[in-house]
Amino acid sequence: MNSSIDRRPIASAPAIVSGSFGGGRGLRATGKVLPEQARSHNRSLVLQTLYHRGEMSRADLSRETGLTRVTISDLVGECIADGVVREIGVREAAGPGKPPIVIDIDRHGHQIVGIDLSGVDRFEGAVLNLDGEVLRRRTVPLPADVRPEQAYAAVEQLVRDLVADADQPVLGIGVGSPGIVRPDGTVLNAPNLGWIDLPLEQRLHDEFALPVLVRNDANAAVLAEYTFGAARSDLMLIRIGRGVGAGLIAGGQAVIGGRFAAGEIGHVVTGTDDGPLCACGNHGCLEAWVNGPHLQSTIDTDPARRAEILARAGARLGIALAPIVAALDLSQVVLAGPHELLAGDFVDAATRTLHERTLDGVFADVEIRLTQQEDIVLRGAAVMVLSAQLGVS
Repeated sequence: MNSSIDRRPIASAPAIVSGSFGGGRGLRATGKVLPEQARSHNRSLVLQTLYHRGEMSRADLSRETGLTRVTISDLVGECIADGVVREIGVREAAGPGKPPIVIDIDRHGHQIVGIDLSGVDRFEGAVLNLDGEVLRRRTVPLPADVRPEQAYAAVEQLVRDLVADADQPVLGIGVGSPGIVRPDGTVLNAPNLGWIDLPLEQRLHDEFALPVLVRNDANAAVLAEYTFGAARSDLMLIRIGRGVGAGLIAGGQAVIGGRFAAGEIGHVVTGTDDGPLCACGNHGCLEAWVNGPHLQSTIDTDPARRAEILARAGARLGIALAPIVAALDLSQVVLAGPHELLAGDFVDAATRTLHERTLDGVFADVEIRLTQQEDIVLRGAAVMVLSAQLGVS
């Protein structure tokens, strides 16, 4: 089902922030509101206020936002026409006068398709409501030697099935992809899928005629962790699956980088002892040491050495993290990936190595922990759609 709403992110709105599914914290807003952006900014303000505060009257909304009642009436009328706000009833009046009509975001009037392409042996997707709840989910298995066009065809089919599963208009499609992703949704390089300069966002938009946002999977995941988890304002989230990538929040702001590669730590060589061959062609990349399939196959080959294998891989992660934590003064590193591999020996060795390789007494309180979030990339993909389509952040 197509939606009539097709609004790109507005420059005056906050950067994609947390709190998108409730009363979380927002990332620091960036940019100034230009006169020509005022209406979009005000619309975003109205929708954000309703989303986070819940149902209220137009008069309540005017007081809360500081916008005039005329402006509120105009914007609310537009949002009702677009199907994103609804009148839900009349509030009982406390005194004389006409009782006010209560409005709210139409939380069940649209749905979001979220896609996670970071899995070891499958792509995952779901239909979510505007409160971030997974309503229906699907998976597509992948062969170990998946080819580039084969991988794209799997994405397209997964999206097609999920759009068909939606029983409300689809607000947009959010995709978390491995690799380096440009802001226009072009996957510049995803070695494990063989993608180079793939205009994934544009191709999906052309195919489905729906708003599409494609971002790096770890950048999507860090939004969900910051929104729902016990995250601090200086945070790196590392996704470990078929590949390794990281999303970064520093000083309350998401960090993307001038080359769109902030957090691409998977292809940093750790050590001088060559190490295993990486998909990128180098030896000893962090990703080659700690990716899920490599760890599992090494353990399957020699199960008696499981603890040693995991501790060795965790130490490699600690080596890679030490200069990053010190340079950015991060307070927390969060791991997202197969719990059965990362918990225990792996995370303990990573933490120990990090502390050994940073200034004693300064970084001793830096913790490395596993996320408790489920569907972290899917929910992060939904945050992206809400921000882009509604200005809700």
